[in-house]
Formats: sequence, structure tokens, C-alpha cells
Amino acid sequence: MREEILNLLKNSDKALTVYEIQDFLGVNTVEGTAEVIQVLHELEEEVVIYHTNKDKYMILGNSHLRKGVMRANKKGFGFVEVDTMDDDIYVSQDNMNGAIHDDIVLVEITSKMTLDHLEGRVLKIIKRQVERYIGEITFDKKGKGHITLDDSKIKLNIEIPKENSLNAVDGHKVVVELGRRINKNTKYEGKVVEIIGHKNDPGVDILSIIYKYNINVDFPDDVKEEVSTMPMEVSKEELVGRRDLRDMEIFTIDGDDTKDIDDAISIEKLDNGNYKLGVHIADVSYYVKEGSPLDNEAMERGTSVYLVDRVIPMLPHELSNGICSLNPNVDRLTLSCVMEFDPDGKQVDYEIFQSVINSKIQMTYKKVNSILEDNVVPEGYEPYEESLRNMAELAKILRKYKVKRGYIDFGVDEAKILVDEDCKPTDVILRDRGVGENLIEDFMIAANECVATHINFMNLPFVYRVHEVPKEEKIRSFLGFISTLGYNVAGDIKDTRPTTMQRLLDHLRDKKEFKILSSLLLRSMQKAVYKPENLGHYGLASPCYTHFTSPIRRYPDTTVHRLLHTYLFDNKMDMGTVKKWEEKLVYITEHSSSRERAAVDCEREVEDMKFAEYMENHIGEEFEGMISSVTSFGMFVELDNLIEGLVPLREMKDFFHYDEDRMTLTGERTNIVYRVGDRVQVRVLRASKEEKTIDFEVLKKLD
Repeated sequence: MREEILNLLKNSDKALTVYEIQDFLGVNTVEGTAEVIQVLHELEEEVVIYHTNKDKYMILGNSHLRKGVMRANKKGFGFVEVDTMDDDIYVSQDNMNGAIHDDIVLVEITSKMTLDHLEGRVLKIIKRQVERYIGEITFDKKGKGHITLDDSKIKLNIEIPKENSLNAVDGHKVVVELGRRINKNTKYEGKVVEIIGHKNDPGVDILSIIYKYNINVDFPDDVKEEVSTMPMEVSKEELVGRRDLRDMEIFTIDGDDTKDIDDAISIEKLDNGNYKLGVHIADVSYYVKEGSPLDNEAMERGTSVYLVDRVIPMLPHELSNGICSLNPNVDRLTLSCVMEFDPDGKQVDYEIFQSVINSKIQMTYKKVNSILEDNVVPEGYEPYEESLRNMAELAKILRKYKVKRGYIDFGVDEAKILVDEDCKPTDVILRDRGVGENLIEDFMIAANECVATHINFMNLPFVYRVHEVPKEEKIRSFLGFISTLGYNVAGDIKDTRPTTMQRLLDHLRDKKEFKILSSLLLRSMQKAVYKPENLGHYGLASPCYTHFTSPIRRYPDTTVHRLLHTYLFDNKMDMGTVKKWEEKLVYITEHSSSRERAAVDCEREVEDMKFAEYMENHIGEEFEGMISSVTSFGMFVELDNLIEGLVPLREMKDFFHYDEDRMTLTGERTNIVYRVGDRVQVRVLRASKEEKTIDFEVLKKLD
């Protein structure tokens, strides 16, 4: 009956009473009426339908109400993000109705729906997604605790009775749960459930952010117990059914400090001129048994989290740095994807099989790049020089093949924050990305595509890495903006093929603002996520893609390995198995995407905090940078090391007019115009590690 009612309301051009719904459905019994009312009540509770003041029902999307996520501003107002709408709904401070950042809310649109700028008011808080809050506790003279929340966007006044403080003291960073509401707005009684540490202790600043995103630091006792009984060496019995590759020249290439090594590679130049590339991935699912405490914890975590001073692993160190890590000169169980490519980069053959390897050397990107870029062979690398040069040849061919089909290279830089033993930032530099890094990326992409395509042709449930086509209006907006800079790109706006975006970037690549424009275009793209259906990967111009190559640090990859074992090696493809995975993969992909977003947000927030902390030691100093964004309240300037700060309008020595369409600020008296891409010299005015903010003052334009 649920689906019948939903279809009826979706197709109705007006709100319907219970009696009208009964008539349309042909319900004429007391029991039937009770069932209709019960279903309507459930749909109303789920905020799928809207119950009007005139006792009628309609689909929420057909009304002036929307369900969405509140994104609050620290000034008190907020915007509601609605999945089905391109524009957010602005909610003033007076119309927040007690809603705070990240709440799922029911919002009424109060402005005309035809306007670009939508306004609304919160009618109901459907769900408070944040259950625990992080902040600093201080006590008043009466012994009552008060919480200063780390997230200034969350407007809550939390009082902690002494008996609920866990004996915390002034300055402790704590985890708090809300109790009863003290007044109608945002004043609550709270309870300290965990003490993170004192705010001045090294590393507690980062730990507080980790707690905010519900990232587990320690492993539960049942996981530790399971790991303690696991073998830390490969036995002879475990080699049965595996192809023995231990005598092959197989090695790894990673960063200098990498300890969780997922992937190893091999190469062979065939007599016919083709290349035989082997990508050998740690067989994590062999050790992480489905449904075990270890598997459940890995699924819950979803991913490893890489922060400036630490890694929070998805798997315990005994696995991530031990038996699963492809360390040199030890036997390791792997799944191998061996592919043959012709000289044009076309894959002509492949095999996917269980294997055992013994990596010959743990190479670093720095030393590999020394060979491939500078022709300097480091000590110990001499036996592998020919293989590395063959790999570089193949990687160049594969990249050319990818580019031809539409692979988009945004060329976005990354910052690396250097810290001392107390986690104080000492420098911020750009990450190096050389031939070695690109080589590994190209080989992993090839293996991911190969595995995904194989299972896709078998038409079995699977995990896909999906990057959907960008929305036309987002691209139109970007093209409109770059036209104000004088850059006009010919072509059909409706043509959103990857090759079109590729040509657009190539057109801008030699422009001085390319770095900023590339970032803006990237932000206009949809986010890559995990899904149980193949929708292609737009950015890679790949019709079929998955994540197979990092099972130590990503749960979707572990699941892909488990499915390969199930389908290819155990030959379980019966209806029961198919149905089980069809149902299970819906949750796994959705949860993994959610945990990936949390990890990325956590990593970015830690970076922002460390950027601000670094700049606290450079107040008054001058730097050069590029205007990355222009707003009604000022302009953001990105320094050459990617640190970004705000030049507040109130600090600018003139009255500036803001042009939203052209994204410019024009001085009324001086006529000076600031626009995205302009090079400027700035001075650091303020920096706050707590607020994670940096303020500049502009000294002069440099162009």
C-alpha cells in the first residue's frame, strides 16, 4: 500500500484528503482505512509527505516545504542544502527555530520559488545528526561547567553539572552529550562522556578534530583479541591454489615514510613489442573474514585517515604495517591483475588470479624520480633500472591513451605541512609529484578498470567508483565567469563529454590564473562516490571503474577483493549469493562514501588549523599570492604555498563595490579593480589557530 499511496500523491496535481486517497485506492473497510492512516502517518514521520493545515496530504516535493541539511554560519544564519535543488535556501538567524549546523530540518520556502535567491524558515528539526560535541570546559565559581564548542557554527549553550563533569578541570578538551533542554532555544544541560586531554598538551588539538568526525582512534578489545591469534607469516598451507610469483622481479614504490604498502608492480617487455604489466595487491580479505569483529570495525571506519602527524589506520598495525603490507624480502599473499598492452596503450589481454609474491625492494618516489628524471641511479637500484625505464615508457603510453579518450588533468597542487616533535608547524611546502608518482597512478587506474570491467561483463553485484557527469548549469556558470576575464571558449554548452572539459582546461592552461580556474572548475564537478551500479567515472573518462588497489586503507577495496574471491575463485554465483550482495552493497557503498567524506573533512580541518597556527608566527610579514575568490565581505588570497587568507572589506582603504556576476571589487575613490587571478602583495594581519582563520591586508597589485 505504501507504494500505491506514494504513486497516487506523486501523480496528483493537488493535495488529497484521507477519503479521496481511500476512494482512489478502492479501500472501503475499517481495516483498510486504518492501514491507509497508518501508512500516511509513517510517511509524514519520515518527512516524505506533507500534512497540510486543511488535513490534506501531498508529496513534499510538490509543496513549499523541503527536507535538507542545515549548514550554519558562525554569525547565526544558515543555508539548507536540499538534494533535489541546485540552490541552497537561506535562513536568517530569526528563522533558525533552534536548528544548528548539520541538523536535518524541514524548511518552508518563504520567498518566490522563481527567484535565484531562495529564503525560508525552519519548521521542524527532523534529526539532530551530531550526537556528541567537542569543546573546552571551564568552571564558574559555583562549580558549574560551561562548554566553549570547537565548532563556532554550532550555537549551543551547554551547562555541565559538577557531578556530570568526569572530574574535568579548566582547559580540558572534552566530549559532551546533550541532556535535557533548559529553555526553548539552544540552552542544554550536558554530560562529559570523555576527556580528550588538556588544550595545551601536544597533539590534543588534532585529536579534538578527530573526535568531532567520530573517527575511532583505538581498536575494540574483541578486534585486538582476534588479531592476537592471527599468523604473522605466510605458511606453506596458505600457498595452495595460488600462483607462485616469488622468484619474479616484483617491487613496490611509495613515499619515504609509507608503512602500509598495498601494491607491488612488475613489468615484462614481450617479443611482439607489447608490455606485460603486473599489479599485485595485498590480499587483505583473506585475513579480514566477513562478519568478524575485525571486518565490522573496518567497515565502520571505512578508510584510513592521513593527518599531518599521524595515520589513523582502518586496520590494526599488525595487519596494515605487518602481514598485509607488501614489505620487502618476505612472502605475502596477493591478488594479481596482469595485463598486456600494445604499443598504443590498448589492453589486449589480462588475467586476475590469487598469488604469492616476495617483493625484492621497497623503492621510494624520490629515488625512482632520480633515475627517471635526472638519470642518477641511487645505490641498490642498479638491477632495476631497465624495468623502471620500461615502466616509464608504458606509463607514458597509458597516459597518452587516457588523454585521448578524455582523461581530465586538473593539475591541482597539494600542500605538505612539516611539523616538529610537538606537532608545531615549521614549514608549508608544495608536495612533489614526479614521474614515479604518475607512473603508479597510471598503473593503478589500469588495474582498477580491468577488474571493474571483468565483473561488469559478468553482470554480478559489485562496488563501483562513480563520478557522474557535471550539471549543465554549473558548467554554464563557470563559462560565464571566465568570459568576464576575457576568455571565451567556443562549443556547445550541452556537450559535457570529458573531452569537452579537457579542451576547456587546455585552453586555460597557459593563463596566469590557471591554478585558481582549475580549482573552480573542479569544484563545479560532482563528487566521486561508491555505488553498487556502474555509472562510469567522468574525470577519468572511464566507462567502468572500481577501487581494487588499496584494500589496507579503503573498505570498498577490501569488499572488491571479497567479491573476487566469491565469484572468481570460489565460483559462488548462485541466486542466494547474488541476492545477499545486492542488498549488502547498498549499505556498504553508502556508508563508505559517508566515511570518506568525514575523513576528507577531518584532514582539511586539521590542515586549516595548522595553516593558521603556522601563520600566527608570521603576523606582520609580507607575502605574494593570487586572489582565489571575491565576495561581498572581502576577497580570499592564496599564497604560493596554498595557504589561503581573507582580506576583509572593512580593512581595505577605500569603499569597494562588489559585482557578483563578474566577481570583482572596484574602489569608489581609486577605481582600482580586484578580480580572481590578480597577483597581489599582502601582509598578515591576524591568524587564529582556534578559529582556523587567517586575515590579510592587501598592499598592492602586482600585475
